[in-house]
Amino acid sequence: MPCGVARETPLKKYVVGLRPEERESLVALTRKGKASARRIKRASILLAADDGAKDEAIAEKVGVHRVTVENIRKRCVEEGVDAALSDRPRPGKARLLSGRQEAYLVALTGSTPPDGRARWTMQLLADKIVELKVIDSISDETVRRVLKRGTSNPGSFDNGVSPL
Repeated sequence: MPCGVARETPLKKYVVGLRPEERESLVALTRKGKASARRIKRASILLAADDGAKDEAIAEKVGVHRVTVENIRKRCVEEGVDAALSDRPRPGKARLLSGRQEAYLVALTGSTPPDGRARWTMQLLADKIVELKVIDSISDETVRRVLKRGTSNPGSFDNGVSPL
């Protein structure tokens, strides 16, 4: 539920108007200090904006840029207090390998390396997993990241994988 009104005034386009229960919860949030620093700063911004402080003064007091104050006020008015306090989900690149494919890759590192090789290399693993049609294409760097993220350590002598 929005926490203010979107109206054009000579000073501000978005004016924060908190209800008493919203104000109480924000005051409690800033006093307890059990939330993330980012959430506490945003709560402080909303409280100061509700008191009618200027954006520049709020920014200096809280230690953020003036544009941050404007953005928090805007989100509060348009989307509500909870939206203003929280981060928006960030888009990220989809994972290249599924959990099953990653498990296959990790299992492959424990197998016997190709003939003429003492150890698996990242490139050999990438080539082998494509050859086995587990995935259409994969780089040696992706193989390295997957193995690093898992319990396998590519630099370890025990798993037979060489970082070269």
